[in-house]
Amino acid sequence: MTLPRDYSGQTCALARSMEIVGERWTLLIVRDAFYGVRRFGEFAGHLSVPRAVLTDRLATLTAAGVLDRRPDTGRREFYALTGKGVALWPAVRALTSWGDLFYPGPGGGPRRVFRHVGDEAPVGEDGRCSGCGEAVPVADLLVTPGPGLAAPGPDADPVSRALARPHRLLTPLLPSTVSTTRKAEQR
Repeated sequence: MTLPRDYSGQTCALARSMEIVGERWTLLIVRDAFYGVRRFGEFAGHLSVPRAVLTDRLATLTAAGVLDRRPDTGRREFYALTGKGVALWPAVRALTSWGDLFYPGPGGGPRRVFRHVGDEAPVGEDGRCSGCGEAVPVADLLVTPGPGLAAPGPDADPVSRALARPHRLLTPLLPSTVSTTRKAEQR
């Protein structure tokens, strides 16, 4: 029996939030969007999520205004977080920190470390830079490999290989989307 998508009878904000981001794969899609994953194939390759499930989750996130589907050259399109999607960062960060604490990577630490672009000092769970003490906006976060991240093998997907290098959040991760995103922004 298939579970319903809604929490009928529940009137709290958490239940309404879970209707959008609570299904399997959804928060991983949102996490990858923060990392700069933009295209359907990039999400599918990195997450190994069934294509039908990915289609459904992207449609749900787009309909809810968490992601925006933007046209690109030809029939191609890409996805980007909206303001509503970016507002999910504290929840994604908190769940990541919880996972790092209780389920560390194979190297015994966090898989990824978030740093302040301004001074490259680590950013704590509270979102403050350990170097300058400022609250760091999502767009000023650099995601870097941590001690718990195993080096990607030669057969790793392009997203995993790209995430093995420091990368600013919310910027396109793979080169194929950098030039098209710039063109879209110039229009």
